[in-house]
Amino acid sequence: MDSSTEERRSTARVVSPVRPRKLAKVPFVEMAEGRLQGVVSSGSDIDRVYVSSVTVAPHGLSCSTNNNRPCGGLRDAYPCKHITALVAEADLQYGTEQVARFLRLDMTQVSMGTALTFLIKGHHQPTPAATVFSSFLHHLAYLELPQTTAPLPELHWFPATGAVR
Repeated sequence: MDSSTEERRSTARVVSPVRPRKLAKVPFVEMAEGRLQGVVSSGSDIDRVYVSSVTVAPHGLSCSTNNNRPCGGLRDAYPCKHITALVAEADLQYGTEQVARFLRLDMTQVSMGTALTFLIKGHHQPTPAATVFSSFLHHLAYLELPQTTAPLPELHWFPATGAVR
């Protein structure tokens, strides 16, 4: 099935993680809006999370708390531990090649086994955390819904289990 046919369908393919992930450290990771972005738990404070992102080339790096306090570990072109964790989890979720293509990294370096984080030649580019954090909270809200087999109007596009029509 070509991509144009798939774009016209009312269902979407669900892509399972390439390898299992532990959600405690990076509960949310996505490739959207021209960024690899997500939410990363703080290593020192259980009540704090960081919103981290890497833009598609030229790789703007951003990391701040959910209330826009800057991460102290992000130093211009050098990713902090939160961005490093985000990239590592994206690698588990989507696979090395897909993340590398999305970020427009040098695929010859990727094929030689170089870690994705080392291929990101970035610069500090603050990005508001609110959009990513809001998306994360929106996804969490689905966990609060009671179990039901009735359709959810908001998820009408989401594929049902079983055969696709």
